Amino acid sequence: MATFAYEAIDAAGKTQKGTVEASNNDEAVQRIKSQGYFPQSVKQAKSKKAAAAGGGASDAAKKKKKKSGTPLAIGGVPAKKLTLFTRQLSTLQDAGLPLLRSLQILESQQRPGLLKSILTGVCEEVEGGTSLSDSMAKFPKAFDRLYVKMVNAGEIGGVLDIILQRLAEFMEKSQRLQRKIKGAMVYPIVVMGIAIIILTAIMVFIIPKFEAIFNDFGVDLPWLTVWLINTSRWFAGANPGQTLPGGVVALIGGVIAFILLKLSRRTPPGRAVTDVIILWIPIFGSLIRKTTIARFTRTLGTLISAGVPILEAVTVTKETSGNFVFERALGKVHDSIREGESFAGPLRESKTCDPIVVNMIDVGEETGELDVMLLKIADNYDEEVDVAVAALVSLLEPLMVVVLGGMVGTIVVAMFLPLVAMIESLQGGGF
Repeated sequence: MATFAYEAIDAAGKTQKGTVEASNNDEAVQRIKSQGYFPQSVKQAKSKKAAAAGGGASDAAKKKKKKSGTPLAIGGVPAKKLTLFTRQLSTLQDAGLPLLRSLQILESQQRPGLLKSILTGVCEEVEGGTSLSDSMAKFPKAFDRLYVKMVNAGEIGGVLDIILQRLAEFMEKSQRLQRKIKGAMVYPIVVMGIAIIILTAIMVFIIPKFEAIFNDFGVDLPWLTVWLINTSRWFAGANPGQTLPGGVVALIGGVIAFILLKLSRRTPPGRAVTDVIILWIPIFGSLIRKTTIARFTRTLGTLISAGVPILEAVTVTKETSGNFVFERALGKVHDSIREGESFAGPLRESKTCDPIVVNMIDVGEETGELDVMLLKIADNYDEEVDVAVAALVSLLEPLMVVVLGGMVGTIVVAMFLPLVAMIESLQGGGF
């Protein structure tokens, strides 16, 4: 029989530590569960001789691990990888494996990269006696505050496997929604990109050749043709004294505007102004509003159902809503709940959500099923976003055809009007 040291959570959610005698790890887990505990970490205790013999090697290994650290990386762990890890960890916990063993299994199967290094750090923290949520909180590049709060709620309630399953489902639905929106935007972006390339080629190579022909024949050019030729010269940088081609100026101007927009969104006033403007953009504003409502209701519903206190859940939801208008509204909701008032009242006054959303939240408060109602709202708005995205794509296709057709038609008319005048002058000359 060997001695196994364990760390577990009891029915009250408190951490318990101790040792049990067992022949193997599985038997130790079963004995711990028979005591009414939920095991978090189970490992075989070394004898004093083994500990003394392996002391030097252990210290060297620890130093090596500390030196490894987390590699430098731009951005964080991809959502797809994190979702898969969450789903797998949920499955292993549901199967009854000790937490540390589950983390080690998932860490070993990861390819070298940011997530593997982070999981190595999490394993070290958990093995050292730190709770899973506190360990994950030290690695914000992988685990945001929403993730950490839900894991913490699962640890306290002793239902970590269930919470991880809900978290995985939440992340999968969020990714599905993002994929649909991004997928819908691929076609318009590709078409517009090809159109810009074609128009650039026409401006730089085709129109100058027509200009040379018109100059050779000395034709009086209509205003539309003159305007197009002047635009072509500016775009290609053919005007006397012009230092940079207009196309380059437009490209640099676009990059500078993009950078200024990004920098302005890092400041509270700039972010507030741009978020308000975004919500009022025709067609796109409505889609963004529906997407934000679906996100914040699903986040809040998932947190409440996981057992996170309502005030803390609202705070986390506010920080992850992604839009200043909704952050401000949720801040008022937080203050209202703290003062003992309702959830729906401040949300109704802010006019950020449709009346149906506020009424459903009001009903959820009255019936004590706020989390269920919030998740129903999220499912409903996910469907509305799907319909809105499909309608947007259907609208963009004919709109792009009209715009591109108008551009090409304008170029054709501007180039052929002088050709008609040339033909008429040649016919009048006796040809």
